[in-house]
Amino acid sequence: MEYRTIGRTGVYVSSLCFGTMSFGGNADRETSQALYNRSREAGINFFDTANVYSEGIAEEWLGEFIAGHRNELVISSKAGFPVGQGLNDRGASRRHLILQVEESLKRLRTDWIDFYFIHRFDPATDIEQTVRALDDLQKQGKIGFPAVSNWAAWQIAKALGISIHQSLARFELIQPMYNLVKRQAEVEILPLAQSEQLGVISYSPLGGGLLTGKYGLSHKPDSGRLVEVKNYATRYGEDSYYETADRFRAYADEHGYHPASLAVAWAGSHPAITAPIIGARSVEQLEFSLAAADIALTPDQRNEISRLSAEPPLATDRREEQQYV
Repeated sequence: MEYRTIGRTGVYVSSLCFGTMSFGGNADRETSQALYNRSREAGINFFDTANVYSEGIAEEWLGEFIAGHRNELVISSKAGFPVGQGLNDRGASRRHLILQVEESLKRLRTDWIDFYFIHRFDPATDIEQTVRALDDLQKQGKIGFPAVSNWAAWQIAKALGISIHQSLARFELIQPMYNLVKRQAEVEILPLAQSEQLGVISYSPLGGGLLTGKYGLSHKPDSGRLVEVKNYATRYGEDSYYETADRFRAYADEHGYHPASLAVAWAGSHPAITAPIIGARSVEQLEFSLAAADIALTPDQRNEISRLSAEPPLATDRREEQQYV
């Protein structure tokens, strides 16, 4: 397992991050413990969770699993999505973040969370209020560094500007969606991360299972997230994505890789990515993602795979000017 620093923080993490979204959902407690143990055996020291995963169960179980060796690990969690029916049980307000970090600390059985994510953009809350709240939580020692997930590049850049202008703790880690069929992050988010020395842990490297070799235009399983979970079925519903999956599976077969391993390796091969987030509902599934750590793609191989899907348009749509670069 390779280890890398998150941006300029000096914190070293494994080149694969394990995401605990399956804990308490698709994975029962025994399976979750096995997934955690196997990840540790493989050298993973970075675990990502959230207050909404299985209504807090994922944090609770992770807190149990890390007991006795918490200092060896880097833990991230999140707040922002609704955690109840109340009007203020969501968002990125100071009130909500202060309440939720305390709840996460209790469930995780720890005194601090290394990286604390704003899970999604909150249009009802001024960005400066959010940044100031995170700065206070860092000063109190309850979080190591602020982080952000699912924000647009302009939103992240605005927050960074506020942090610099007001001398507040800035976002040091971002978490965008990124895989072979969802490449929007390449346009502005990943270049922003490189420019500002931000760490990046990208999620859904397998495209919800689309890139595991099970899916294609002519073959779609009867079960799985792309079939059973509405938001995944919508997110990956376009025929062009399944055409890419067919081409990708053929490429993986031709070059002797399991598609799941190669998909994770491709996501991790982007120079801005610190660690793709992997997850699984069984140890058997996890093995394919763990194998990505042993795949070192050359620039030519990455380019070959990239050409299997549609390249997103440039932010300015002036592709013809690339000839002058």
